[in-house]
Amino acid sequence: MSSIVVFGAGGTAGSRVTAEAFRRGHRVTAAVRRPEATSYLPAGVRVVTGDVTSARSVRELASEADVLVVAVGGGERTLWADAARTLTTTLAELPDPPRIIHLGGGATLLAPDGTRFLDAPDFPERYRDPALGQADALDCYRSSADGVPWTYVSPPPLEFHPGERTGRYRTGADHPVTDAQGRSVLSYEDLAVAVVDEIENPRHLNTRFTVAY
Repeated sequence: MSSIVVFGAGGTAGSRVTAEAFRRGHRVTAAVRRPEATSYLPAGVRVVTGDVTSARSVRELASEADVLVVAVGGGERTLWADAARTLTTTLAELPDPPRIIHLGGGATLLAPDGTRFLDAPDFPERYRDPALGQADALDCYRSSADGVPWTYVSPPPLEFHPGERTGRYRTGADHPVTDAQGRSVLSYEDLAVAVVDEIENPRHLNTRFTVAY
């Protein structure tokens, strides 16, 4: 059993990771900006006010945690890189820092020609800033020399939505995992399965991996 803090536990991805970890018997703390708006989380999950871009908040919540999951969204482009920098620099001060698992963007994955999906000419403009922000966070982790263990998880670049928990998935590295028809598809529920599997059996330390069917 691990002690897991989920930053952004009130969101679409974070709430599913929280529920998946809790149902498997882990001690889960939901770190959110508005604790009063999380009544849909499982009873027994500890809910606290937390800010992943605050060194003080990170330090307090990391003190008894094995893993910090970053599932925040909805902010300015700088949000995700600010989170990555705050985590890596703050946790580096600890003698035995918890591991970071960052739920990142699928648009940072590479197309067959080696370019990022977010750099395609037809990439939707309304998603560009969040995609660039997630790319900045990935760069931050990859360039970190603080010795803090991290893992960055990318869903598919397009077909990623709430759905069924099947418990099945395949993993890849920097290119999307595709089926025989070339599609890369995943539900939020099975992303949560993959994240908690990675917590229980670390296989992607200090690297990015992607998940799809």
